[in-house]
Order: sequence, then C-alpha cells, then structure tokens
Amino acid sequence: MTADVVALLREALGERVDTDPASLETARADKSGHAAPGHPLAVVHAASVADVQATLRIATATGTPVVTRGAGTGLAGGANAGAGEIALSVRGMDRILEVRPDDLLAVVEPGILNADLNAQLAEHGLWWAPDPASRAIATVGGNIATGAGGLLCAKYGVVRDAVLGVDLVLADGRLLHLGHRSVKGVTGLDLTALVIGSEGTLGVVVGATLKLRRLVPGEVRTLTATFPDVRAAAVASAAVTASGVQPAILELMDAASLAAVHALLGMDPPPAGAAQLTVQTDGPAADLEAEAIAEVLRGVGGTVAVAADAAEGERLLTIRRTMHPAMESMGTALIEDVSVPRSALPAMFDEIARVEREHGVVIPTVAHAGDGNLHPNFVFEGPEVPAVVWAAADDLFRSALRLGGTLTGEHGVGVLKSRWLADELGDDQWELQRQVTRVFDPLGILNPGKVFAPSQP
Repeated sequence: MTADVVALLREALGERVDTDPASLETARADKSGHAAPGHPLAVVHAASVADVQATLRIATATGTPVVTRGAGTGLAGGANAGAGEIALSVRGMDRILEVRPDDLLAVVEPGILNADLNAQLAEHGLWWAPDPASRAIATVGGNIATGAGGLLCAKYGVVRDAVLGVDLVLADGRLLHLGHRSVKGVTGLDLTALVIGSEGTLGVVVGATLKLRRLVPGEVRTLTATFPDVRAAAVASAAVTASGVQPAILELMDAASLAAVHALLGMDPPPAGAAQLTVQTDGPAADLEAEAIAEVLRGVGGTVAVAADAAEGERLLTIRRTMHPAMESMGTALIEDVSVPRSALPAMFDEIARVEREHGVVIPTVAHAGDGNLHPNFVFEGPEVPAVVWAAADDLFRSALRLGGTLTGEHGVGVLKSRWLADELGDDQWELQRQVTRVFDPLGILNPGKVFAPSQP
C-alpha cells in the first residue's frame, strides 16, 4: 500500500514528491523537542492550490493520513508526520497575491514568513500586526493554524483579530473560500474563526485574506525595568495595565531566563535573582506614554533604563527575542504556553515557584505580560521528556486552569497537550468539538493523533 500511495503521488505531482531520508527525518519533528514515531511515506512540496488538492484527493482515495507543515517551527508537535502519513509542505507557497492599501487588506499564500510579509507591506505603508518572537522563521499559515500571538498582542490583537478570510482545501480536495473582504460580514456561521487555531484538523489553508494596519506614525520608545525578583516584576506589569497606559509591548523575563540570554549573548550577568520587564510604546504619544510607564515602574521599585534611540531599543528587544535560542543552548527545551487573566500573573509566578520547589526542577519563564501569556520552559538532556518534567508540567497546567486561565495562548494543543484538553473544555464540549472535525474530515485523515486524541508521555 505504501508503494501504491507514493506511486500515485509521483504520477500526479512528479518531482514535488520527496522521499529522501533526510527530508523524511526533518518532517518528523518541530521545535517542541517531540518527534513522531516512524517516518512519513513522503514529503509533498506543494507549489500551488492544485498540488494540495491532488494530494488530498489521493489521500482520501487511499485512506492515507495527511499532516500539513509550514516552516516546522511549532512548539506543540502539531505538524509532526510519522509512519504511514503524508507530510504536505506548503512552505513553498509563499507569494503575496494581492495588496489593497485602500481596503487595508492583503491576500497571501500560507508559506510566507511573517518578517518577509511585513518587509514587503512596508513599501505600501502597511503592516500585519501579529508579531511572534519567531517572526523571522514562522509562517503566516502556521500562525493561522495555531492561532498564534506574539509581543504586540496586548495592543494590536492576535491572529484571530487580523484575518478576514481563508481559502481552505477539505480532506476530499474541495476548495472553500471562507470569510469576506469587507470590514463587516456576519452571513452564516463564522467558519474562518473556526479554522483559525484548528491545527490542520479541518482542512489545509492555502490562502488568507489579512486585515492590515497603516504603519504607526512617530518613533517607538523602549525601556527596561529591573526588579529584585520575578513576583515584583509581575506586580509591576499589573500596575502598568491598571494605569490605563497601553504599551505596544510589555514583556517579562524571570531570573533564570534573563541569565541564560545574557550568557548566550556574551553580556555581563544580571544581578542574582533579578527579573526584567521590557516595554515599548508607539504612536504620536510614545514619548509621553513611555515617561508615564517609567514613572509607574519606578513607583513599584523598578530600576528603569530608557533606550536613547530606536537602534538601542531594538537591542533591548533582542534580549527577549533570544529566549528560545538560549533555552536550546542549555539542552532539550520543552517550551510551554499557558495564559491567565492579567491580574493573576503574580499568582501564576507563585505557582511556578511552588512547582519548582515541589518537583525539584528549574522552570525559566518569560511572559507576554501585557496579555497574561506565560512561556514556562523545561530544559532536560536527551530526546525524551523525563517523567519528572511531565509531572511538573501537569501541576503547572492545572494551576493555570485553577486561576481562570487556559492551557495554551498561542502554541496550540498539538500532540503534547492533548491529554489535558478535556480538563479545560469538559467532556461534553470536547466531544462536540471532535464531532465538528468529523464534519470537515469524515475519514479522520487530517492530522490524526493530534489535539483531540489523548496521548501519554
């Protein structure tokens, strides 16, 4: 059967079908540290909507599972393809098909990188707001699949707020055009919103109509504030939120993550135990807002440093954006993702400290403090997540839920968090959502074993 599927793919798609062992090995894993068991049958490098449709028609005819991949930068194992599966890569579909400055929209293919998209949109005086820390390597399609966020979410929203419509190929090869190009549109059910964050379980996104913004006028202002410990920094971030001043970026790094980044970048080590907030304001009132936030942070015990210019500000932000490479330099990193109400951020850091004590682990953590999204990191040796790490993660996830939070703010459920999904949704909603996926994919061939399939560590 394996040979038959690959032969059918080659007949339809020729050299776009890749069975090189190195390619198959790459398709097994993402940046979560998790790899699927076995190797996929082939990697299909789609270059067009027609390529995607042909692949899915063959998959449906033969009952072969399909896992859609972009840049492979996911952090939940959601796009990892294993034994008996087709890895369908849309990374090569990376064109901007249309830009409409008058309507503030663009139509793009899923494989375009965030950074490349905004570099090209800047020529039109426009930008797309979602800003993941991995913007230089993450694709728009991956953002849509996971409902991604980033550093600018607190002010400018997440991917769900910035997508007007998607073009979706169903498991049987049919092409749907979901959503609209108008600012308003409430005809029928909002299937676009349903697809965003669905992690490849409903169909393959082959195009997206994006809601754009005009470039923000004026200069940005960036500042950092250092605190003696992470709880003080979390209390300070809550004070900024309560002040009513809206920064574009409000990021928090605990002591372990800050020290790791300083070491990787060859910087002098920070004070022992110190945590840091990085804040950026933008727009015509950027100077006044930066001054107001600096005053708030000094008032709660922060040592504040304001960047002299945009270049220095970008260097300060580089410290935050280097978090993931710093974790990877220390070993295998399980980079997690929970969100809590912003007022609960100090309590969540208390819970992280408790989990560290009770389980004997160190959990370097950064947070998009402006929207309550934390990224606790578990670093270990070897390819397999140790039992002690899973136990600590379980405790941490349940703490976030008790505080009124959620299991994932932007990374998605994938394979790594599927066992906790029913804990958050409840059994009835879990089953209802699973049934929705079967309406789109009756045979269950799209990204099987992910999201709604409980797994064990």
